[in-house]
Amino acid sequence: MRILIVDDDFITRKSLIKMLQAYGDCDEATNGQEAVDSFNMAWEESRPYDLVLLDIMMPSLDGQDALQQIREFESSRGIMGFGEAKVIMVSALDDPRNVVQAFYAGGASSYLIKPVQAQKLYEEMEKLGFASRAK
Repeated sequence: MRILIVDDDFITRKSLIKMLQAYGDCDEATNGQEAVDSFNMAWEESRPYDLVLLDIMMPSLDGQDALQQIREFESSRGIMGFGEAKVIMVSALDDPRNVVQAFYAGGASSYLIKPVQAQKLYEEMEKLGFASRAK
């Protein structure tokens, strides 16, 4: 499994990598534009990401806009529904507006509040069908 972890905070990225490295290869990006570029490049290399953890508040391009561009990229290739990458939005904000935008406007698969607790992350991954994929 390939995992892309996107967060502008170094400590958060390293913490998520530590939680997820048993599930697959983890790459990281520090902002939304890097995330979109990495996501597109992974498809061009025929090694797409299965899971993306995407922070909402970031410089350059925020997580909501990055998610929209990721979903547009998938749609342009005819990838929809079950075939889409699973995207877990991550935010320090427990704001219903962000949650609604992530799910309904952006097509997020899940939403977690920072600091991300390992057990919560693993529960969400199980709901998304990843539990049995641990290395």
